[in-house]
Amino acid sequence: MQIIIVGCGKVGRTLAEQLQEEGSDITLIDVSSNVITSLQDDIDAMGIVGNGASINTLMEAGIENADILIAVTGSDEMNLLCCLIAQKTGHCQTIARVRNPIYAKEISFIKKRLGVTMIINPELAAAQEISRLLRFPSAIKIDTFARGRVEMLKFKVLPEFNLDGMTISRITEALKCDVLFCAVESRDHVSIPGGNQVIHDGDMVSILASPVNAAAFFKKIGLKTNQVKNAIIVGGGTISYYLTKALLDMNISVKIIEQNESRCETLSDLLPEATIINGDGTNRSLLMEEGLSRTEAFVSLTNMDEENVFLSLFAKTVSNAKLVAKVNRLAFDDVIDNLDIG
Repeated sequence: MQIIIVGCGKVGRTLAEQLQEEGSDITLIDVSSNVITSLQDDIDAMGIVGNGASINTLMEAGIENADILIAVTGSDEMNLLCCLIAQKTGHCQTIARVRNPIYAKEISFIKKRLGVTMIINPELAAAQEISRLLRFPSAIKIDTFARGRVEMLKFKVLPEFNLDGMTISRITEALKCDVLFCAVESRDHVSIPGGNQVIHDGDMVSILASPVNAAAFFKKIGLKTNQVKNAIIVGGGTISYYLTKALLDMNISVKIIEQNESRCETLSDLLPEATIINGDGTNRSLLMEEGLSRTEAFVSLTNMDEENVFLSLFAKTVSNAKLVAKVNRLAFDDVIDNLDIG
């Protein structure tokens, strides 16, 4: 499969790395020669320095024979233009990253009129996943299928569940819940379990069930299933905006702590039902004053991974809140996982 990626930032690089592992023929386009050179040192791909919205650049990249064009530059408009020109020049499928909330309600129109095959919004997707976690705070990860009729939930086995040493067949027989155990992750390996698989404290278990059956299962093992009532969000970026809108729709009260005064004013206009606080989210006194010790959810969404991790670790010491931290650097995900911050 021949794939053209326009924009080689974090998303473009990650896409290229994963698609290379699948054996795809990749062509990279970016305006920075240093970025292209750096990527080609790590990835076996053809690199072109140029504007991805230029017909000449796309022709050089082989748009006429490409199967897919993925536009993930920092500009929504550039991404849409790249896809539009690709549609007119070649016969490939097109994927555009569109992040601006202004376009969120116009996605179907853009896809239909511009002919873009798929539009992705990473900030909105992240916000939706966080909102699902806060609706079901006991889960570590929730994926939905069949338009929400079935969910896959991952949770950590704790000693208070009294599941240590029990086989899966014994668990399902004792609890009489209609759930399917999909995967068990121990410290050493991941397995697709059979009925004789033994569960141990500390294992990460993924189950597949309807929302009602999943709630019944968690209730029987003593895991909290009620959604949180309030949340503190540090950082007032795009993810915070999308997340707050979703939480307010779920009748969850939200406080956003943002350092930039003009951004606070913008958020106040966009989210009148939320409490917007202009201040430094890393200030311990401010966090305690705003009720960190009593909040049921704490979400750290600043632009610095280190701040997000540090704030979550601090929140863990002073509260029992459901913790969510945004981390952009995938290279350190194994280190982050070992910190046990949610």
